[in-house]
Amino acid sequence: MLREDNDEDVSLFDAEEDAGKRSKKSNMKHPLACFFHLFFRVSAVIVYLLCEIFSSTFIACMVTIILLLSCDFWTVKNISGRLLVGLRWWNQVDDDGRSHWVFESRKGTVKQQASDSESRIFWIGLIVCPILWVIFAFSTLFSFKLKWVPVVIMGVVLQGANLYGYVKCKVGGKTSLKNMATNYFGRQFLKQAMSKEEES
Repeated sequence: MLREDNDEDVSLFDAEEDAGKRSKKSNMKHPLACFFHLFFRVSAVIVYLLCEIFSSTFIACMVTIILLLSCDFWTVKNISGRLLVGLRWWNQVDDDGRSHWVFESRKGTVKQQASDSESRIFWIGLIVCPILWVIFAFSTLFSFKLKWVPVVIMGVVLQGANLYGYVKCKVGGKTSLKNMATNYFGRQFLKQAMSKEEES
């Protein structure tokens, strides 16, 4: 895995430079990106839940859900991640044919331009929807609706890939997620132990 750490601050979008010049009347600088960040995700979940009620054809439902999931994957990876939180990731193949994953985040003063509400919308949408698709995967297996298994696996994979990519961007491409989780739980355990000692 490769993390690009350039010293110069590169604008992810040309509009970012103009964003600092705009007045701060609105708390949300990119309402359209926020809308589409949630629109495709929520639409895919709603179509999955209500598909059998409104449509009798499985193929039409499956194609609609997969198209919505694909549009969501592209929108989150290429647009809303850059605009809402200043993160982006991609796979790059070098001349030797080796695949490298690149994780980037905004640096310096541009990083402060991200709105708290936009960031919250981004991360809540990014975390909640893959959890829903995992729940749907277990429910299809336990209810023996095996024809829906490929659809929910697509949901888990596409939304899980975006979640994984952006978490790697946030914590750093070289940091192991396992080590980060171990350190977090170790600190929580230590805090609990220290608070119990103070109470005694």
